[in-house]
Amino acid sequence: MLKRLFSVGAALVAATLPLGVARADVTVGNLPIVLGGYAEAYYQYNTNQPQNGITNYRGFDNRSQTFTISNVALDALWDWKDLVGRLTLQIGSTPDTYYAAEPTRAGSAGANASGPQMWKYIQQAYAGYRIPLGRGLLVQAGIFLSPIGPESMAVKDNYNFSRSNLFFGLPFYHTGVRISYPLSDRWSATVAAYNGWNSVVDNNDAPSVSAQLVYTIPQKIAFSLLYFGGVERSTDAPEGTPWRHLADAHLTWYPTDRLSFIAHANAGFERNNFGTSAWGAGALAGRVNILPWLYGAARADIFGEEVASNPSGQAASIFWPVSWVSSATATIGIEPHERVSFRLEYRHDHAADNMFFGGNITGDGTNLPFQPNRDFQNTVTVGAVSWF
Repeated sequence: MLKRLFSVGAALVAATLPLGVARADVTVGNLPIVLGGYAEAYYQYNTNQPQNGITNYRGFDNRSQTFTISNVALDALWDWKDLVGRLTLQIGSTPDTYYAAEPTRAGSAGANASGPQMWKYIQQAYAGYRIPLGRGLLVQAGIFLSPIGPESMAVKDNYNFSRSNLFFGLPFYHTGVRISYPLSDRWSATVAAYNGWNSVVDNNDAPSVSAQLVYTIPQKIAFSLLYFGGVERSTDAPEGTPWRHLADAHLTWYPTDRLSFIAHANAGFERNNFGTSAWGAGALAGRVNILPWLYGAARADIFGEEVASNPSGQAASIFWPVSWVSSATATIGIEPHERVSFRLEYRHDHAADNMFFGGNITGDGTNLPFQPNRDFQNTVTVGAVSWF
């Protein structure tokens, strides 16, 4: 099977090799714009051999035994005379998962409806102005990638091909306004007001807020401490409109030029009509550069959730259909070109109860939902990423 997977990986790399394209600088009017982009593809084998071909609760690498173009993104970035902005467009299987939690709001004769299908091709879109106060006060508004956690939407910026359970469970994007200020050469602070978790258009009337401190020494250490709070249930939810508190911290450390580590911790709680729902999660990851074109990486994570309940009922879970999930991942990365990453990854997922698929499955996915029948899954994935 490994021989077949390596052949598949070679085909994926060939399909995504950049055609002599470097990151491009263009000018629109007097505005200089930096263009970039990436393509991500993979082939995966799930040892459970699920009849429906779904590797469940895995975020963006969720199809087995088929070639999948997970995401193709085109990025435009500008920073000119204190005007800043960014637009990243995306297409593939990833956008549907990315916007899966986006609220659906009905329209009327005089106003459009809003929902995932409207927004899914936009990964991020924002504009701003750097006010000349002190070191420069940056004010931005739009759709932002979530600042929660160290992992990135772009696979090329991560150790592994798959993302951790923390990345998949926590929000991907926020819409609102943020203000950032460099406190020193190493410290920076950001405060923001957003519609909430994964919502371009909110499902309630209360904004969410966040505050973040970041400490960075390039290629030495990076540390982030963040608070995020707000109402994340819809206005008609039986849980009421409770304030959800989230605390997040992560550290990236480079002890040598060839070795790096990431530690990530996240926890939070919500006091709702059924009691207190709470969660705690953590992940550890490491990478070693074996040769200039070869590296190895590993990651382990666990994510536990407690769902509030009382004699009147039970709250809807925030993250998972079970009380805990965990994973262990090992990756070999080959980079034969400065803009290509080819990855062979083994991953084991485990959960407190059935939330994965294997073999014959009850349901058809249309009239009757597929019924999970496994509490674990093992996958081998060959992924390829190319960028300019």
